[in-house]
Amino acid sequence: MLERHLLDVAHHDGSPVHVPEGAPTLGDAVGVRVRVPRASGVRDVWLRTVRDGEPRLVRARRDGGDSREDWYAADVVVHNPVTAYRFFLDVPGGYRWLDGRGIHDREVPDAGSFRLTTHTPAPAWLGEGLVYQVFPDRFARSAAADARPVPDWAVTAAWDDEPLGAGQQHVGTQLFGGDLPGIVEHLGHLEALGVRTLYLTPVFPGRSNHRYDASTFDHVDPLLGGDEAYADLARAVRARGMRLMGDITTNHTGDGHDWFVRAVADPSSPERGMYLWAESGGTDVALQDDGLAYASWLGHGSLPKLDWGSPETWRRMVGGDEAVIARWLCDPFGLDGWRVDVANMTGRWGSEDRTHAVARALRERITRERPGAALVAEHFHDASADLVGDGWHANMNYTGFTRPAWSWLAAEDSGVPYLGLPVTVPRRPAAAMVATMREFASAVPWQVTVRQWSMLGSHDTARLRSIVGSREMVEVAAALLFTYPGTPVVFAGDEVGATGLDGEHARTTMAWDQAARGGPRWDAATLSAYQRLSRLRSSSRALRDGGLRWAVVADDAVAYLRETPDERVLVVLARAPWSGARLPRHLLAAGARPELLHGTVGLEVSGDGLVVVGDGPGVGVYRLA
Repeated sequence: MLERHLLDVAHHDGSPVHVPEGAPTLGDAVGVRVRVPRASGVRDVWLRTVRDGEPRLVRARRDGGDSREDWYAADVVVHNPVTAYRFFLDVPGGYRWLDGRGIHDREVPDAGSFRLTTHTPAPAWLGEGLVYQVFPDRFARSAAADARPVPDWAVTAAWDDEPLGAGQQHVGTQLFGGDLPGIVEHLGHLEALGVRTLYLTPVFPGRSNHRYDASTFDHVDPLLGGDEAYADLARAVRARGMRLMGDITTNHTGDGHDWFVRAVADPSSPERGMYLWAESGGTDVALQDDGLAYASWLGHGSLPKLDWGSPETWRRMVGGDEAVIARWLCDPFGLDGWRVDVANMTGRWGSEDRTHAVARALRERITRERPGAALVAEHFHDASADLVGDGWHANMNYTGFTRPAWSWLAAEDSGVPYLGLPVTVPRRPAAAMVATMREFASAVPWQVTVRQWSMLGSHDTARLRSIVGSREMVEVAAALLFTYPGTPVVFAGDEVGATGLDGEHARTTMAWDQAARGGPRWDAATLSAYQRLSRLRSSSRALRDGGLRWAVVADDAVAYLRETPDERVLVVLARAPWSGARLPRHLLAAGARPELLHGTVGLEVSGDGLVVVGDGPGVGVYRLA
């Protein structure tokens, strides 16, 4: 039996089909529109806003339609910097609410309401194409790396060695020797993949392979080639029409950082006030050999926590002429923005919470220094309270994309740990994935949703191929990544089928020697699928900026529409064979045939509808109008 479609309900989202483009200003009356199919039984529509904490209802006006659906419009008065609204639907025998999570036949909290924000959105370039994440030690090793002395903290490894996994001795000090000139040598791979932004994890020196324990923010690690190599990389990236983003730790430094060394050595130094000193025995507290106790990241003594109650911290990190956050945005490096490590913990300690103030200050400084620069947060759990639009432009969307996607795509027996939880990745029906995605997307303004960093893996997670188990399912996952609202981010190696069971074990090197001759660590078919999907997204405004309507949610398959005023694209994703579905015939432009853009899942046109064939696992992406 064919699955029933979900399109006979009222729909609204923040895309240009329903809301005018651009950020409004205070006092604007923004006309918003809602689509109401006749089959929904809705008799009338009202707009509910919240102004200065008080709900207001205004009746919506008819704004066009046809024999199948009506459109309603109403004006949202932007009286507050973030203005929430939802729709009241009058139906026989009662009423319904329409908010970002869907239709409800009960009272619901405002947390899921749609939002207009006066804050400037993320720069448009952030969503134009693929973001590619590189962990410098593992991407490529130039010939120059052989001549560099190995530091005393490092345990060297051969390029083809398997990385150590979480909890193993030397996991943080296993050094493969990748460097910045090695990245320059392989920028052609990025260009062929459709990369528009290269994002590197930290390049500052430390005493680890990950370099989140910076010993200074003033220079690039000589192991990577130093400042000159970073400047060369920046020039080479720009020459190919790409952008470069850095990675900064605003929550902590390394215990070998020159600031912390002076803070410990001299209680009267200005650096002493830059760190959080604590009572011994407390949570997330570490001890110096002399018994000096200090706050640290999750209790790791190598990562002392900065005190954002200190004017000196503000001056050196953000406000001063030589502030860390600003100097790397200038020539010869010219970074296009920052990804901020553990942004969720920055400025938070006990009763103190300066996170939003820090985020706003960071954004103000980077956009003043480099107009159009981007600021992206790392936040592994619910980031909605930190994403009102005036601080971080976007977040690494683990909770709203990665986790739910994994839970639907995972193989039955993957055995992969589930992002910090004491269970392996569960295999759930599509309804659970969709509900989670809708709930988290509804909690932030649409302009944030469409620039969130959507990832199927990162340097802190298992590899996609290890989770889903097969090349076919990797392509299903990649199709979701490239067609769902947000900015697609790929961790180097996923596009060639890299494997790994946890964050550290998944930090594999790139098998460049197998790119030409083939080999078990370079899946050319997977790379080809990523390249095609990347080109597809770049060619379709609907896939980059369009709204999202869920059309089918079956256990083993989903279908959704991405729509702009001038384009409609249907995406079908199946993890296994299923029953198929019949969609309304009117989705297809009059006299047109569906245009297959990617995949093999069939779509048949009949007199009374569009029949999606129940193939799987597989993908079908079609342009309908």
